[in-house]
Amino acid sequence: MWKKVIQCLISLIKGMAETNNVIKEDIPKDEVKEDKKIEIKKVMTLKKGDRGEEVKKLQTLLGITADGDFGNKTDEAVRQFQKNNGLVVDGIVGPKTMFLISNMETPDFSILKEHLPEVVYNQIADTAENFNINTKLRMAHFLGQCAHESANFKFVSENLNYSAKALKSVFGKYFPGDLNEQYARNPEKIASRVYGGRMGNGDESTGDGWKYRGRGYIQLTGKNNYADFGNFINEDVVSNPDSVSEKYALSSAAFFFNKNKLWSICDKGSTEEIVKKLTKRVNGGYHGLEDRINKFNHFWDILK
Repeated sequence: MWKKVIQCLISLIKGMAETNNVIKEDIPKDEVKEDKKIEIKKVMTLKKGDRGEEVKKLQTLLGITADGDFGNKTDEAVRQFQKNNGLVVDGIVGPKTMFLISNMETPDFSILKEHLPEVVYNQIADTAENFNINTKLRMAHFLGQCAHESANFKFVSENLNYSAKALKSVFGKYFPGDLNEQYARNPEKIASRVYGGRMGNGDESTGDGWKYRGRGYIQLTGKNNYADFGNFINEDVVSNPDSVSEKYALSSAAFFFNKNKLWSICDKGSTEEIVKKLTKRVNGGYHGLEDRINKFNHFWDILK
């Protein structure tokens, strides 16, 4: 009987140690990648409700907004990571979960070379590294949406060559009466009117609407968004907006995913329902859903 009591006490003490806020971790040195210079001697357990710099680091690794607040979004991202990696799904970042997250490696996407235009493939490595595209699932969702939005990577700038009838249909509120007749088939005038006075652009007379029209595979639009993207990549694209279409067509699209917290949707799986949810956030509706599903499946079949 006493033997059983002692065993129970030992188990209880071990359980308390495992839930302690700081846990000593002995991880074999050969499991830690030298180039990442990760030295894990003490691993803090992080959980919902925690705040601070360690939470920010965790959020950055997970590819979500790093606000330092372990709230619902972070809890959801952690649980999804645990599920994807065969861990206990409890939302608590203990030693094992933290070790796996810290040592995530960007997959080898070289197989995509045979399936993408050269100009797109050449941007894959930098875009994946800079925008947390650290799983094949994320890349498949991302490329599927980009391929649809750009007609298979053909268009890197917004087509605003609307007829008078199309202007009424698409941008009717900006063209009361017969004003559409004066703007038809004049892309620069159309953009300046439709995008003028919003998204950080000056009014119609400044021409900012045209200068900061949609560019990239998922069209970056508006001076404020150009500025935010430029700050992220540490380059002045406000002064050189054409660089978004000429140099950063893929990166600007990844920035859109980052800014709008779309990676957490990508992480949920490969079902048509997930593609539908992602499409809603990208498109505002479900335009071209069938094609988006087909394109996602195409890239997922290649990568998985």
